[in-house]
Amino acid sequence: MALALMFVLSASPALARSGDNAFVSDAEPDIPESVRDALPWQEGETRLPPWPKDADLIELHLDGPRSELRYLLDGRHLSIGADDVVRYTLVVEGRNGHRNVSVEGLRCTPKAVYKLYAFGQGGRFVPIDDPQWQPISGRLSQDRHHVELWRHYLCEPRAFRPRPRDEMLRLLRGAGDASQPSGFFSD
Repeated sequence: MALALMFVLSASPALARSGDNAFVSDAEPDIPESVRDALPWQEGETRLPPWPKDADLIELHLDGPRSELRYLLDGRHLSIGADDVVRYTLVVEGRNGHRNVSVEGLRCTPKAVYKLYAFGQGGRFVPIDDPQWQPISGRLSQDRHHVELWRHYLCEPRAFRPRPRDEMLRLLRGAGDASQPSGFFSD
C-alpha cells in the first residue's frame, strides 16, 4: 500500500508536465454559437373594424353566477393578426338594452393580457390614445369575460397561441365544449 502511494505521488508531477490532464481546462460556452437571442415580440398594426351588426353578434356564455350583463362578440370581424393577437369587437349589453362597444385585443400568453383599442360612440369607434396591455385578473368580476375568452374560446390550452379562427367561432356558437379542462394555470 505504501509503495502504491509513493508511485502515485511521484508520478503526478510527471503527468502535470506532460499535459495529459484528465480535466478540461477551458470550459465550453454555456450557449452554443448557433443559438441566437430571440427577437422581442412586436405588435402589428391594428385597424378598427366597421361597426358591428346585430346579425353578426355571438353571445359569450360565462361560467359561474348569472350576470346582469350580456357579452357579445362580432363573429364577422374576429381576427388573428400576424403578431398572434386575437382582435375582436365586444358588445356589453345591460338589462335595459344599453350597450357599451369596444375593440379589444387579447394575447394567448401564460399570463394573458388584453388591450382596449377603441370605444364605440354614436355608431363609430373612437381610438384610445396610447393603449396599454393590461393583465387579466380572474379575481375581478369585470375581467370575467376576458378570462373566459382566454381560457375557453380564443386560446389553445397549454400551447399559448390562438386557436384557429374557425374553432373559435365554433366554440363561441356553442358547437364545442368550452368547459373542458383547458390546461391553463389557475390564478
